[in-house]
Amino acid sequence: MVEIKIGGVPEHFNLPWLRLAESGALDDLGATWRDVPEGSGAMAAALRAGELDVAMLLTEGAVAGAAQGGFKIVSLYTVSPLIWGIHVPAGSDLRSIEEVRGRRYAISRRGSGSHLMSFVHAREQGWPTDDLDFVVVGTLQGAIDAFASGQADVFFWEKFMTKPLVDSGRFRRVGEFVAPWPAFVVCASDAALAQHKPIGAALSRALDAAAELASSPGSAAAIARRYGLELGDAREWLASTRWAPSPVIRVEHLAPAVAHLAALGLIGADVAPLGLMSVPPRAGVR
Repeated sequence: MVEIKIGGVPEHFNLPWLRLAESGALDDLGATWRDVPEGSGAMAAALRAGELDVAMLLTEGAVAGAAQGGFKIVSLYTVSPLIWGIHVPAGSDLRSIEEVRGRRYAISRRGSGSHLMSFVHAREQGWPTDDLDFVVVGTLQGAIDAFASGQADVFFWEKFMTKPLVDSGRFRRVGEFVAPWPAFVVCASDAALAQHKPIGAALSRALDAAAELASSPGSAAAIARRYGLELGDAREWLASTRWAPSPVIRVEHLAPAVAHLAALGLIGADVAPLGLMSVPPRAGVR
């Protein structure tokens, strides 16, 4: 049996995959799941290295990474955008978005969503982006440690995953930023696509599991228990999240991210959305 190595961040967005893996519902496809807490930049590297065949990347990280080669964007994973929390240490003197300008950004990895979104947000604010100061922290725990040691001043991360840290008084959220594109896409390595691994079958099962999660009355309580969230926060997150109904990708899904990253000089200005994929839309996901 051909093995399919699938990965994603250990967060609520990927609970459909985790449930499939834990129940053995992927075993007949030879598919295994791997948590990658370091985020999209680490998964892009793992796809190129053959350590992963498929990964759920933040759209901005996927666009930047796919432009460098080694993997393709083959489908949407979510159609709703990510709600980023803009965090500072609870004891910080920073009280507003305007005061974040020029401070040190904690990022999980260069090329990650937390890295790229710092550029996107700064551009949206009209701030210069050529001298942003970054501190690589690896994971969410790394950001916690960097805040505690005074090594970083601001951190972008999905607001519901950091809500317990805000509630406990370790982080303070000074604002939110909604990315102007779908949050997550599915990426597959060039090698996996060339080998015709049954990526589409695995993804279809995950999206079916996501639809079940979204409609089940007990899902919010299960999410709250698993991820340490308040029940109201879990309900709010679940209501704001929409997974793709089926494996699909189109030009318009990627165009806003391409335009933003090209304007920032993070990808070539001549990169077109379909140029990121050497396969037609839907290819590799049947």
